[in-house]
Amino acid sequence: MATANKYVPTEREKAFQSTIENQKYERDIINGLAPFLKDKAPADIKNFYSKDELAALAELKGTERDVEARMPVKMTRHFFGLATQSKPLQRLVKANPDETLNLAGSEDPGYQMDFAPVEGLLHKYEMGLLYAVSTCSAHCRFCYREELIAQKEVERQDGTVAKKGLAQIKPVTDYIREHNRIVAANGGRHPDTGREKLREILLSGGDPMVLSNRKIGAWLSALAEAGIESIRLGTKEMSFYPKRFDDAFLTMMDNFHETYPDVGFRLMIHFNHPDEFLQKDAGGAYLTNANGSLKWHDDTRKAMEGVTARGWIHVENQAPIIKGINDDADALRVMQRALYRAGVGNHYFFCGRDIVAYRAFNVPIETAWQILNESQKGLSGVETHARLSITHYKGKTEVSAVTNEPIPGVPGTENGVLIFKILRNALAAPDRGKVCIVARNPDAIWFDDYEDRVIFDEAGLYEYARVDKKLVEIKEVAEAAVGTG
Repeated sequence: MATANKYVPTEREKAFQSTIENQKYERDIINGLAPFLKDKAPADIKNFYSKDELAALAELKGTERDVEARMPVKMTRHFFGLATQSKPLQRLVKANPDETLNLAGSEDPGYQMDFAPVEGLLHKYEMGLLYAVSTCSAHCRFCYREELIAQKEVERQDGTVAKKGLAQIKPVTDYIREHNRIVAANGGRHPDTGREKLREILLSGGDPMVLSNRKIGAWLSALAEAGIESIRLGTKEMSFYPKRFDDAFLTMMDNFHETYPDVGFRLMIHFNHPDEFLQKDAGGAYLTNANGSLKWHDDTRKAMEGVTARGWIHVENQAPIIKGINDDADALRVMQRALYRAGVGNHYFFCGRDIVAYRAFNVPIETAWQILNESQKGLSGVETHARLSITHYKGKTEVSAVTNEPIPGVPGTENGVLIFKILRNALAAPDRGKVCIVARNPDAIWFDDYEDRVIFDEAGLYEYARVDKKLVEIKEVAEAAVGTG
């Protein structure tokens, strides 16, 4: 017997879900440091860490600087194979004592939980983000979701402290329907938040591609039935385990599109470095095809071709610029060019977030801008669509320009200025397009480092207070409406 809190799929959903093949996947994952510390790692992998590296990591076990307490260690054998030929890729998954030298940072970057009307759903814009799962096939050491992956407790706006929970289909779809009902009844805007229709959902986590096809399909069909117009799925599985994009998954997506032809779908992939998908020779040079194009690893090429062959699936890549991984203009140039040729859009590059231990990974903001700007020299106009974004508490903000010359008559600009522009603004987006100009600080790695250098701030980046308590009231109303309170 159905309960009030159990999601009941429609007959259309049941018909679609009956077509799904729930394939099993053998990712061959190496979990944790223990296999290395206890000398029990497989023979071909045991030398991934040197004896000195292991000794340094072992010394931190059980202390406040324990790297595994900050972020669990995990990699797939596929990615290990790539990393053996690439120092940047080793840096991506290999634990390092430097990670915990400075543990400053936030457990809830951007105060995301202030925008969680129901557990596991973030609703800041016309798009909502779902925490569908709390793990990945492998773990990036710089991960912006380390609080979710490591299951840390987060202080919420109402003063409670709890781990971030995962999204459940019924509360989420009930909320979508109720929010959109209120918007439709009030001329296209929510009377309290000013938000428009919630029309797009990003399935995220963790990595939704570690879920079974059946679980992914259940989310896709439920969101479609709830009236969502476009679904994104964020994943790094194309890098960590490309065989996941097999015939069973692609057939499921074909059947989804046939069942819900009006629902858009975007695959948001996450390559940080071209070494994740391009072949190299013994000397480290990228291999080329007969026409001069760069040669992909076979498994990754097959996965990408399977996705991009479906014209209704749009693929976009986005990645942060991280110290020691991709703070290299040449690497970013190669990556943008090769991805666009393969049918993948270059969406965003990000400055690092103010997560716990961010100082170990973040590249100075101005340096990141210079790297991206340099990387796009020599690329065509269509290859250079990526912008540099940094997530302020108010919303996604572009690092638009860094100048080298003073502004005549404006004190503090002797070394030039940096211009921020708000791209995505929460709630009714009142500040979208507004700018903030600050005097340069080459060492700045977060907004705080410019607080004493603000010249012009129509965007209000430096007048920002935490989201108004009104949102707590909105959350309570939403919970009552969907029966989750």
